[in-house]
Amino acid sequence: MSFPLPYHQRPLADVDPAIAGAIASEVNRQARTLELIASENFVSEAVLQALGSVMTNKYAEGLPGKRYYGGCEFVDVAESLAIERAKKLFNAEHANVQAHSGSQANQAVYVSVLKPGDTMLGMSLAHGGHLTHGHPLNFSGRMYKVVSYGVRKETETIDYDEVERLAVEHRPKLIVAGASAYPRTLDFPRFAAIARKVDALLMVDIAHIAGLVAADLHPSPFPHADFVTTTTHKTLRGPRGGAVFCKAQFAKEIDKSVFPYLQGGPLMHVIAAKAVCFQEALQPEFREYQAQIIANAQTLAAALARAGFRIVSGGTDTHLMLVDVFSRKVTGKDAQEALERAGITVNKNAIPFDTNPPMIASGIRVGTPAVTTRGLQEPQMELIAHWISEVLNNLENEAVVKRVRAEVEALTEKFPLYENRRAAVAKSA
Repeated sequence: MSFPLPYHQRPLADVDPAIAGAIASEVNRQARTLELIASENFVSEAVLQALGSVMTNKYAEGLPGKRYYGGCEFVDVAESLAIERAKKLFNAEHANVQAHSGSQANQAVYVSVLKPGDTMLGMSLAHGGHLTHGHPLNFSGRMYKVVSYGVRKETETIDYDEVERLAVEHRPKLIVAGASAYPRTLDFPRFAAIARKVDALLMVDIAHIAGLVAADLHPSPFPHADFVTTTTHKTLRGPRGGAVFCKAQFAKEIDKSVFPYLQGGPLMHVIAAKAVCFQEALQPEFREYQAQIIANAQTLAAALARAGFRIVSGGTDTHLMLVDVFSRKVTGKDAQEALERAGITVNKNAIPFDTNPPMIASGIRVGTPAVTTRGLQEPQMELIAHWISEVLNNLENEAVVKRVRAEVEALTEKFPLYENRRAAVAKSA
């Protein structure tokens, strides 16, 4: 006689078929489309295994060896490995790997060195910065007095002279460098010199370029910055989460800012996955992968430019580019929606000095980390540029969109993704 499994041991498809169905659909969406959102990537099976592990069951407030709960000896191993690997990867003096996100990593720095009403200098969201760098709708813009810098209209690159002028005029306590939609190399020595000139601290947000920095394919901010924050996904290709690095003199304050000031129990399954991500990034193959990301981005940008699209700042040094589609009388919103119907995922994005509102936008942001993970190289970038051009030149022609969609799906079959998971989905269907 067989007995039914206890409820907590039953598979997801039995317990919640609606969620199981949504996950299966997402597996197929990722497998059959081209992911060009610059902030997204595909984690490894090893990272997925750590994320889905029993470490999700464990509360572990505090730090390794200094927990407020018993039974932490094995999650201590995971977090200690994550910390040591992160420090080695970036040659950092101190690392805290508990931040749930990049936004909370940034907040941890702010609350450790700023009081409400203090002045900070950060890059304008409209010119490529991030919400947490002082946008008025974000906590950073509400808690602090924010002065924003941007790019030159003629070059669409950061105006370092303006950064220095604003710093001298406003005497910020903290200067924030880094961006979420800026395709050019950042001059960290210049930022550091400006900060020293006005006795400010320097924080660098490398959420987008962390993988490039780890692979020594973008200059490192670590010799120059007091604080460095990052997400652990994007180019770093780990789980969604954050990390905070700092000079040793700020270590205790940063740790206290993350816990108990901002967070309670850390997500130990995510921290275990971060440790795996850092281990992967320490391997020689990771540098080859990052080099291919850059090569793919430069090939894609050049091909789009040849197809008649204006690339903001004239190109890219990193994993992403901003494409001015409005110069071709297409809004970013319409471009995003049409490309999604064709199986190509991008996001609408404001461009510097945009005349359209953010939810309409004049540009799209395009990145290559995810398509590079799936194995695509320069020849496929040329093909993708051709498809983007075809779709955006034929927005109302659904026959073109459907044909491109079929060609995209044929390409994804040649470069498969998560095959074992797709097989599991097919078996359960």
